[in-house]
Amino acid sequence: MMKDHNWTSRVLLLALVAFLLFTIGCAKTEEEGKIPITTTSEEALEYYIQGRDLYEKLRLQESLQFFEKAVEEDPDFALGHLVLSFVQPSAKGFFESFGRARALADQVSEGERLWILGVEAGVNGFPMKQRELFMQLVEAYSQDERAHNILGGHYFGQQEYSLAIDAYEKATAIAPDFSPPYNMMGYSQRFLEDYDNAEKAFRKYIDLIPDDPNPYDSYAELLMKMGKYNKSIETYLKALSLQPDFVPSRIGMATNLNLMGKHEAARKVLQSLYDDAHNDGERRAAHFAMAVSFTDEGSIDLALEELAKQYALAEKINDAAAMSGDLILMGNILYEHAKYDEALAKYEKAVELVQQSDLAQEVKDNTDLNFLYNAATIATKEKDFTAAKAGAAKHLEGAEALSSPNQIRLAHQLGGMIALEEGDYDKAIEELGQASQQNSYNLYRIALAYKGKGDNQKAMEFCAKAASFNALNSLNYALVREKARQLHDSM
Repeated sequence: MMKDHNWTSRVLLLALVAFLLFTIGCAKTEEEGKIPITTTSEEALEYYIQGRDLYEKLRLQESLQFFEKAVEEDPDFALGHLVLSFVQPSAKGFFESFGRARALADQVSEGERLWILGVEAGVNGFPMKQRELFMQLVEAYSQDERAHNILGGHYFGQQEYSLAIDAYEKATAIAPDFSPPYNMMGYSQRFLEDYDNAEKAFRKYIDLIPDDPNPYDSYAELLMKMGKYNKSIETYLKALSLQPDFVPSRIGMATNLNLMGKHEAARKVLQSLYDDAHNDGERRAAHFAMAVSFTDEGSIDLALEELAKQYALAEKINDAAAMSGDLILMGNILYEHAKYDEALAKYEKAVELVQQSDLAQEVKDNTDLNFLYNAATIATKEKDFTAAKAGAAKHLEGAEALSSPNQIRLAHQLGGMIALEEGDYDKAIEELGQASQQNSYNLYRIALAYKGKGDNQKAMEFCAKAASFNALNSLNYALVREKARQLHDSM
């Protein structure tokens, strides 16, 4: 498993701060070049270190109690609140804990302050500001493996995988037995389609912490990506033999079964996940994975029912960020089935919920920006190209103002979708080539453009890539997988 969970993906890609001994009342660095930890309680520090050890092994549920105890012992423990935010089972919980960390940022060491402000920049949609802050962090604490790992997580989140690998290698050069960078190096190599080096990184990860589930989980995901479904399931079972309630491995097993066409078996695994859930965060994960399974099977109404159940859990605690995200997922399914008015209503409601919430203005601004994209995609399908292009221009302007690589890729994706609908296939290929290549739907769109040009060989090549993309628990992939397979077989 890598730390990547929808709206908090940039946050959850960050690693933890270094372990340092503490002197009451101040931050004390026992090792030169390391980030200090500021707390007024030895007990809080002890709980924090215990939680950090579990968190760095991605045993998130187990780590939660230790971070909660840490901030109970010291309510002004900024890093305690920060990392507690990362393991919260809800978006609302994340924002509450992070808000406490941010309020304390000016009362801690420079390293802690830079880390907190960098997380804030990522959450608010300012990736280049985050990069600047994390580069300052690395410069100030050049001998801290965790600082380099944090910067690597930033690069990874922007799909700059070679830069991420470089940062992770610097972390392992400082601390060869520090395990988290090997996990993310494996994922970075996987996204670069360098499966041999990805496997080497994951095997090193296994060697370092062989009694923990996540190294086997990550390796199992690589096997799934390579189409080795049975071997992948065996490896997920190895992870579960070490920790039977390890949520990612249950979801990974279900994904393999979906890809093998065994949807009912997949949902039995997911029902057991739901039945054994520790909290509503895990219940929401089960509902989402069920929705993916039903979508992959073509049972759209049942998929929407699962997302409605997911939404109800967020509504129970008035979690505006999660509710908004759920509505967008529903809208995406409705959009794919040409129910454009219903989709637009979901997108509009998603914006309304965020705008009426107490979320930061920057979060609200990003929600508005994403709505421009969603509304323009609907206008494109309805052949209202004037409205689509006007919305696309505004979205691109906003993306460039943020200097956000991911938003700029999304702008190219939108431009490619418009060109494809207009029949301008050369422009569609050019635009989609600059969109995210980790989006399997873009590979399918490129295939459609080549088919439109009459280049069936290229079309089949991209169809095959889209159909065999083998993404983990992805609604987007579930929406396109069968379309890509059918188009490939028809040529």
